[in-house]
Amino acid sequence: MKVTVSRKAHFNAAHRLYRKDWSFEKNDAIFGKCNNPNFHGHNYELIVSITGEIDQETGYVIDMKILKEIIKAEVEDAFDHKNLNVEVPEFKDLNPTAENIAVVIYNKIKPKLTSHLELEITLFETPRNFVTYSGK
Repeated sequence: MKVTVSRKAHFNAAHRLYRKDWSFEKNDAIFGKCNNPNFHGHNYELIVSITGEIDQETGYVIDMKILKEIIKAEVEDAFDHKNLNVEVPEFKDLNPTAENIAVVIYNKIKPKLTSHLELEITLFETPRNFVTYSGK
């Protein structure tokens, strides 16, 4: 009997969408306003979902206090009020699109979980624009 539990989190971050190997004109044509050389920001909403068997002793899939601590350490402390392009090492050579941010978050959280647990990341860049990644 598998159950999915989820925890929401929030962080604010700035970024610029561009490729260093493209001209400003090409970046502007592809990324538009998101290519602003002075960056722009989002109030990101994150949903971290864990799927697994219910532990017969505790009744938990995962202790939510532990999940809260993982999210704080791996995401909130690392990304909140940061310029992703400048201050977050994972984006030194990776365009910080919502898609790439979700994959980076997945890759930071997954090693902290026991191997039998499945992970899914849903990242809202705006209330209407969001991505989901589950390692597949």
